[in-house]
Amino acid sequence: MCGIVAYIGHKQAYPIILKGLKRLEYRGYDSSGVALLNGGLNVYKKKGKVADLEETLVGKDLHANIGIGHTRWATHGEPCDRNAHPHVSENGKLAMIHNGIIENYNQLKSELQKKGYNFISDTDTEVLLKFIEDIQLNNKCSLEEAVRIALKRVVGAYVIILIDQDNPDTLIAARKGSPLVIGIGKNRDEHFLASDASPIIEYTKTVVYVNDYELAIIKPDELILKNLGNEKITPYVQQLDLELAAIEKGGYDHFMLKEIFEQPSTVFDCLRGRVDAEKGTITMAGVENNIEQLKNAQRIIIIACGTSWHAGLLAEYIIEELCRVPVEVEYASEFRYRNPVVQKGDVIIAVSQSGETADTLVAIEKAKEQGALIFGIVNVVGSSIARVSQAGAYTHAGPEIGVASTKAFTAQLAVLTIIALKLGYEKGTLDNKRFLHLLNELEAIPEKIPATLQQAEHVKQLAYKYKDARDFLYLGRGYNFPIALEGALKLKEISYIHAEGYPAAEMKHGPIALVDENLPVVFIATKDSYHEKIISNIQEIKARKGKVIAVITEGDDVITKMADDVIVVPAADELVAPMLSVIPMQLLAYYIGVAKGLDVDKPRNLAKSVTVE
Repeated sequence: MCGIVAYIGHKQAYPIILKGLKRLEYRGYDSSGVALLNGGLNVYKKKGKVADLEETLVGKDLHANIGIGHTRWATHGEPCDRNAHPHVSENGKLAMIHNGIIENYNQLKSELQKKGYNFISDTDTEVLLKFIEDIQLNNKCSLEEAVRIALKRVVGAYVIILIDQDNPDTLIAARKGSPLVIGIGKNRDEHFLASDASPIIEYTKTVVYVNDYELAIIKPDELILKNLGNEKITPYVQQLDLELAAIEKGGYDHFMLKEIFEQPSTVFDCLRGRVDAEKGTITMAGVENNIEQLKNAQRIIIIACGTSWHAGLLAEYIIEELCRVPVEVEYASEFRYRNPVVQKGDVIIAVSQSGETADTLVAIEKAKEQGALIFGIVNVVGSSIARVSQAGAYTHAGPEIGVASTKAFTAQLAVLTIIALKLGYEKGTLDNKRFLHLLNELEAIPEKIPATLQQAEHVKQLAYKYKDARDFLYLGRGYNFPIALEGALKLKEISYIHAEGYPAAEMKHGPIALVDENLPVVFIATKDSYHEKIISNIQEIKARKGKVIAVITEGDDVITKMADDVIVVPAADELVAPMLSVIPMQLLAYYIGVAKGLDVDKPRNLAKSVTVE
C-alpha cells in the first residue's frame, strides 16, 4: 500500500521524486524518504508526511540524476525514522524501496543474523535487501542476478526498486502482486517509475506496465524486461489517457470534496456510449461478448472489499430482482481462504477501484482456476484485476485521490446497474416497459446529482451540530440498506467516530439498546416500497429520544415533521435512487471530518490501494 517513485535520466531527480511522492501520498503517509546517487549514496528519511521530509531537506545538496523515493503505510514495524524507506545494505552501497509484504522474512532474517548481519529497522524490506546483498557477495554476481535469485526464494508480494553506488547509471526493479508503471521519456533518454501514473503524466504519456514475476533493468536510454528465468520480454508500450488536471485539486479545499462534486460528470462518463434511453439500447462489449455464459449462469458471485463490497451488496439486490439468478456477495479476504465451492459456469464479478486489491486479485485467480468466468469492474486502466479478468468494464471515474472512495462508488453502482439491466433484458426476466423506464431513470441520474449537491451547505451545518457525537447509527431498508453501511463506513474513515450500519428492521434485535438522547440515527428513507415501514422505524427511535437525521425524497412532508433534521434528494426509481442518497452520506462524513480539524484526504491508518493482505 506504499507509494514508490524513481527517476533516472538527465534531469535533477529530487524535484521529480518529491512531487511524485506528494501525488502518491494517498497510498501511505506514515513516513517517507529518498535515496540519491551523486558520487556517493545519500539517504534521507523522516517519520510523518512528505512535507515533513521536504522541510528537513531544505538547504541540503540534493543534486543527482538518479534516485528513488517512498511514502510508507506501515506493516512491519511502527512508523518512525528507522523503519522508513529507503533501506540501505550492510556495506552501504545499495538502497532499496519496497511496496508489499515478504511473508518469510523471519526465516531469512534468522539466517542472515547467523551470518553476522545487523538490522537497524523492524521491516521485512531491510531483510530482503540484505538477503540480496548476501547473495551478491557469496555468488560474486551482478546485482541483477542477485535480485533474480533472491526473488525465487521470497514468499509474498512486492515491488522493489534498487540503486547501486557502484552502478550509478542503472535502476533494478521487480514486481509481484503490487503495481509498477515505467514512463519512457519523450526523447527516450530518461525513465520515470511509480506505483501509478500520477507522478509520470506531466513528463510523458508513454508507459510500460510491469507484470508479475518480471524484472526491469533501467538505464537513462534503455529499458530491458526479463522474467525470473533471465529470458528477455518485449515491453508492451502504451499511451496514457490521463490529464494532469485530473489529479489536481482544482480550487477545492480537499480532493475528497472535489471528487464528491465530480459525480455528475463521472456518472455521466460511465453511462456515455453505453446507455441510450431514446433508442432503448445498452452497449457493453464485456457483457455482449460473453452473453451466453452470463445468461446461463446458475450463480453469480460478487467479490470485493470495503466500499466496493457495499456496491456489490446493492448489486445483489438489483441483479436478483431484474435477472432472477442467485447472487452471493463475498468479502475477498474471506473468499480466498475458506475453500469456497466454485463450479464451471459460475460468474465471478470482481469489483475494485484500484484494480490492485490484493485479496480480490488472489480470490479471482483461484476462482479462474476452477473454471468460473471472471468479470472485472475496475477504475484503473491496465490494472492487475483488469488484466486477469476474462471480461469486464471500466468505471471511467478518473483518478480518485481521496483515500475514502466517493465517485468510484457511484460509478461502480452505475456499471453494475447497467449490467443487471442488460442481462435481465437479454434473459427475458425484465419486460420491455420496465427496461425502458429504468433506462430513462438511470440516464437522468447525472442530471439529478447537482440538486443533491446543492444540499452541501445545509449538510455542513448539520455536521457542526453533530460533530461531537461519540456514536452514530445508520439505518436503511432494501436498496438503501447498503447505503446505510456505506454511510457508516465513510463516517468511521473520515471522522473517527464510531458508527454502525444496520437494516432498519433489524435495529429492534439489539442496536435499539444504544438509543438515547445523545445518539444521532441517520435514516436513508427515500420513497420506495419500504417507505411506510421506515416511518415506523423512525417512530421507534423518536419514542426513545434518539436524534433522527433523515435522507428523504423531495416532497416527503411526513418524515419532515418527524425527523430532527432532513436532507432532501430528488425523486428517482428506488433501484437507482441509492446513487443519489449516498451523496449526503459522503458530504456528512466530509464536513464532520473538517469540523473536527482532521485531514480528510489522508485518514489515519488508511491507504487508498490495499495491495497487501
